[in-house]
Formats: sequence, C-alpha cells, structure tokens
Amino acid sequence: MSIVLPFKALRPQKQFVEAVASRPYDVVSVQEAKNIVKSNPLSFLRVEKSEVDMWDPHNAHDDRIYEIARENLTRLVQEKVFLQDQMPCFYIYRLKNRSHEQYGVVARVDLAEYEAGRIKKHELTTVDKEVDRIKHVLTVNAHTGPVFLTYPAQGFIDGLVKKMVKSDPEYDFIADDGISHTVWVLNTGEDITALTSAFRKVDTLYIADGHHRAAAAATVRRIKRAQNPAAQGDEAYNFVMVVLFPHNQLKIMSYNRAVRDLNGLNNDEFSRRIESCFDITDNFMEKSPGQCHEIGMYFGGGWYRLTAKNGSYDREDSVKVLDVSILHDNLLRPVLGIQDPRTDRRIEYVGGVRGVQELETMVDSGEYAVAFTLYPTRMEQLMAVSDAGKVMPPKSTWFEPKLRSGIFVHPLTS
Repeated sequence: MSIVLPFKALRPQKQFVEAVASRPYDVVSVQEAKNIVKSNPLSFLRVEKSEVDMWDPHNAHDDRIYEIARENLTRLVQEKVFLQDQMPCFYIYRLKNRSHEQYGVVARVDLAEYEAGRIKKHELTTVDKEVDRIKHVLTVNAHTGPVFLTYPAQGFIDGLVKKMVKSDPEYDFIADDGISHTVWVLNTGEDITALTSAFRKVDTLYIADGHHRAAAAATVRRIKRAQNPAAQGDEAYNFVMVVLFPHNQLKIMSYNRAVRDLNGLNNDEFSRRIESCFDITDNFMEKSPGQCHEIGMYFGGGWYRLTAKNGSYDREDSVKVLDVSILHDNLLRPVLGIQDPRTDRRIEYVGGVRGVQELETMVDSGEYAVAFTLYPTRMEQLMAVSDAGKVMPPKSTWFEPKLRSGIFVHPLTS
C-alpha cells in the first residue's frame, strides 16, 4: 500500500511559468546557469543554484549560498510571481516530445515510508551532495524540486489519469530544448479521493532519480522532529514532494563512459587484455549497442563491438548482470585500473542525450584514450536491483526528458 497525498503547491502564475521553469540544478554548470539567469532573471536556477548570484560562486562552503536561495524564493512570492494553492491538490505533469510522452502525478509521500524502506532506492548518495541539499532545504524551508518516483504500471491509474487530462491544462509550454511541459490541477474531492485510493493498491514505489533530495528530506524531517517533540506527525516536513510515473512510460538513455588513459598499457597490450572477457568485432558502424551485453568502444579512431563472453558475469545477480557492471568488472577495473568509479577522476560520464559524437570528439582531442557506449539499463532491471536491496554502479541511468524545476515548490510551513 502506497500513501500518496495531495498538497498545497507554491507555484508560478500562468504568465510566468515558462520563464521560471528551469533545467535541474545538477545538469548545468555554474557558468551555464549564470548565462541563463543573465538573460532571464526569473529563472528558478536563482533558487536551485543560487551560486549564480554570489561574488565567488565556486565557494561551496559559504552558507550565504542558501541564504540567497531563500531570499530569491521570497522575492518571487512577494512579487506575486508565485502563489500558493489554498487547498491540497494533485497535479498531472506531462512531458512530451515528438516521439515520447509520459504522465506523472505530482504529490507528497510520507517520509516514514522512505525510512521504512517501502520507497526503494537503487543508488548510493555522496556526503557532500546530501549535505548541500540538507542545508538548502533547511534554509529555504521548502522542497524546491521533486523526487522522481516510479511504480509498476497500473491500468486503473492510467485510466484515471487519461480521464483527468481531458480538461484544459493550467500550464502548457515548450522549453528551449523542445520538450513540452503540460500541467493539470486536480482540486475536486472526487479526483483526489480517486487517486488517493488508486495508489493505495500499489505495493511499492521506486526512486528513479533524486536520491539526494530524498535522503536530504529524510534528514530534515529527523532534525525538525527533534526540535519539535510535540509534533503531531502531519507537519509538512514529514512529507516529501514527488512526481510518480508508471514504469512503462519512462525512457532511460545510456550513460556512456570515457577514460583518459590506458593505465600504462600500449595499444596492443590493451587489446589483448580485453579479449579474455569480450569478443571483439571491428568496424562497428552502429556505434551504439542494439542489445544487452554488447558494448561499443571508440579507440584509435575506430569503433569496435565488444560482446561479453559467457561466464564473464553472473546471470543470476541483479547487479552483476547489468552492462555497466560487466564493463566495470571485466575492463575498467582489471584493465584500466578504475577502482572506484565514484571518485576516480580518470573516468568521465557522458549522458546519452549528448550522443556518440561527443565521445568521438573527446577521444580525438587526445584528452581521452578510449570511450564506451552502453545499452540503456531497463526499468525492470532498476526495479529488480531495488527489490534485492542492492545498489547500481554510479551513472547507470540517464532519464530523458528531464523534469523542469520551479513548476512546483513544497513549503515546509504549510
């Protein structure tokens, strides 16, 4: 049973939403964000990535970053760019491009469910990123971006959503990357009761993206509960804002890799070493693999197909069977010496949306020695890892299209 509830979102007025809605804070650099807000001062990056308004934006230890974020959100409210709904609502959020669309329910879920492991995760968090989001939430006193959840697709929920989006949307705009963002507000008792009851029939929720946001929200909950021993349990900080998508609507792209050097090997030695676990085919015209357990490799100006040999991985282990694990366990670690892919600076991760051309450019520049393309992780694999209580290797999934920040804010005072 999943407890999914409506909430009073703080959100932009219609005429401002397109300007406010921004790319996620963790997919743009500080300089990219500064360029964006220079031409668009309403961009929500001024809240989510408030370093853009600092004299020294690279001083990550300066708590002034979070104070500026709070001031910028307060200003958006004072200037009536943002208004808060007066009654709890659900929101349907559709992302669409020419070949794909997905419908999510924006809601809040009880963090007790997360703490109890009923909202399952598949990724480790890093301390510095988690601390950053904890400070951000505590200072701004709001969740400024949703946790991206998924659930096994349910026909009855799909049917409810399809019925609910027949009315005129509250927001409907196309962002600068060509993705359309459409939002419907559900505020009638009938709709709220229907969705709340429908999600109670869903056994498990999974974090698709936003592990740091979820972990930070849980920590903030513990801090605030300790400060307020008389709490009733229904305070806003006991909940986290989420968007829930059915698993069969989500699109995962590959998360590719490039490595700076061959770990002291010459080209021939490198090729011989990888033959023990992979069958190698040259002139790989497709460049990106078309099925699991195939890996594309760009090396020495040419593309190769690497096919994992039988026995080189454990088919029964939900983590070891992943292509990202096969590449790491059989090549990156034993051949190229990448021991910890979370911290080793010799490896660079390239989201599939950037394409294979980016990998070729990186290697042809001489800054990198070799690059690899991977077949995208499947949603069923993500859920299997989560169900087993295990974690995926870092950068195993790249979800596309991306949610926009600033369309919904969950204040902790309501």
